[in-house]
Amino acid sequence: MKATELRELTTEELHQKRGDFREDLFRLRMRKAVAQVENPIRLRQIRRDIARVETILREREGNQDRGPEEAG
Repeated sequence: MKATELRELTTEELHQKRGDFREDLFRLRMRKAVAQVENPIRLRQIRRDIARVETILREREGNQDRGPEEAG
Protein backbone atom coordinates (compact mmCIF):
# COMPACT_ATOMS: atom_id res chain seq x y z
CA MET A 1 0.00 0.00 0.00
CA LYS A 2 1.06 3.54 -0.54
CA ALA A 3 1.67 5.88 2.37
CA THR A 4 -1.01 8.28 1.09
CA GLU A 5 -3.59 5.49 1.24
CA LEU A 6 -2.52 4.57 4.77
CA ARG A 7 -2.65 8.17 6.01
CA GLU A 8 -6.35 8.29 5.09
CA LEU A 9 -7.13 5.48 7.55
CA THR A 10 -8.04 6.01 11.18
CA THR A 11 -5.64 4.99 13.94
CA GLU A 12 -7.77 1.94 14.76
CA GLU A 13 -7.77 0.86 11.11
CA LEU A 14 -3.97 1.26 11.02
CA HIS A 15 -3.59 -1.01 14.04
CA GLN A 16 -5.80 -3.58 12.30
CA LYS A 17 -3.78 -3.29 9.07
CA ARG A 18 -0.53 -3.78 10.97
CA GLY A 19 -1.90 -6.96 12.53
CA ASP A 20 -3.05 -8.23 9.15
CA PHE A 21 0.35 -7.52 7.60
CA ARG A 22 2.13 -9.30 10.44
CA GLU A 23 -0.09 -12.37 9.98
CA ASP A 24 0.63 -12.36 6.24
CA LEU A 25 4.36 -12.06 6.90
CA PHE A 26 4.24 -14.98 9.34
CA ARG A 27 2.41 -17.17 6.83
CA LEU A 28 4.84 -16.28 4.05
CA ARG A 29 7.83 -17.05 6.26
CA MET A 30 6.37 -20.45 7.08
CA ARG A 31 5.81 -21.18 3.41
CA LYS A 32 9.34 -20.03 2.62
CA ALA A 33 10.68 -22.49 5.19
CA VAL A 34 9.15 -25.35 3.23
CA ALA A 35 10.04 -23.77 -0.15
CA GLN A 36 6.50 -22.99 -1.29
CA VAL A 37 6.74 -19.24 -1.88
CA GLU A 38 5.54 -18.27 -5.34
CA ASN A 39 6.51 -14.61 -5.00
CA PRO A 40 9.49 -14.02 -2.67
CA ILE A 41 9.37 -10.28 -3.34
CA ARG A 42 6.10 -10.20 -1.39
CA LEU A 43 8.08 -10.70 1.84
CA ARG A 44 9.90 -7.42 1.27
CA GLN A 45 6.69 -5.61 0.32
CA ILE A 46 4.93 -6.72 3.49
CA ARG A 47 7.88 -5.71 5.70
CA ARG A 48 7.86 -2.27 4.10
CA ASP A 49 4.09 -1.94 4.54
CA ILE A 50 4.48 -2.74 8.24
CA ALA A 51 7.19 -0.09 8.51
CA ARG A 52 4.97 2.48 6.79
CA VAL A 53 2.09 1.79 9.16
CA GLU A 54 4.34 2.00 12.22
CA THR A 55 5.86 5.27 10.98
CA ILE A 56 2.44 6.85 10.53
CA LEU A 57 1.33 5.64 13.97
CA ARG A 58 4.47 7.16 15.55
CA GLU A 59 3.87 10.44 13.75
CA ARG A 60 0.34 10.57 15.10
CA GLU A 61 1.53 9.80 18.63
CA GLY A 62 4.13 12.55 18.35
CA ASN A 63 1.56 15.09 17.24
CA GLN A 64 -0.66 14.25 20.20
CA ASP A 65 2.19 14.79 22.65
CA ARG A 66 2.97 18.28 21.33
CA GLY A 67 1.31 21.33 22.72
CA PRO A 68 -0.66 23.69 20.46
CA GLU A 69 2.22 26.19 20.28
CA GLU A 70 4.66 23.49 19.08
CA ALA A 71 2.39 21.85 16.50
CA GLY A 72 3.22 24.34 13.75
